[in-house]
Amino acid sequence: MRTLIVVRHGKSDWAGDEPDLERPLAKRGLRQMPESAAWIAERHPVIDLAVVSPALRAQQTWQILADSLDSVPEVRTDDRVYAAWGRDLVAVVHALPEAATTVALVGHNPALEELVAELTGDSVELPTSAVAVLEFDGGWTSRARVVASGRPPA
Repeated sequence: MRTLIVVRHGKSDWAGDEPDLERPLAKRGLRQMPESAAWIAERHPVIDLAVVSPALRAQQTWQILADSLDSVPEVRTDDRVYAAWGRDLVAVVHALPEAATTVALVGHNPALEELVAELTGDSVELPTSAVAVLEFDGGWTSRARVVASGRPPA
């Protein structure tokens, strides 16, 4: 079995003049994301690989999550995760190494919601700092099912 932990970045800060790629997390994102990270770490303390958008807010989201894990996995910053469509992310998932059994994917909407729908046939809402956990009975190209989704309670 394989597990994909889909993580939408925390709420970003629109107050500055930074280009989109360099927009950081807002105070709300910095407050909410540790709750999601703790929820993930409690259920999935070992992650084999993280695939993260190059956007600063996604990188900061990953760092908060990584800080809550027992050990930090290999991390790949993947340009394909930024400004992607769901089908682009499906290609990223299908190319994941078979040796990785639990992978975190940190990115953006609407692509993450589209990805979940493409892989499972189910629709989920992923507000900022939300998580969807997908399980695959076979390899990364097999059909998946949603086993958890939403923003963990405070």
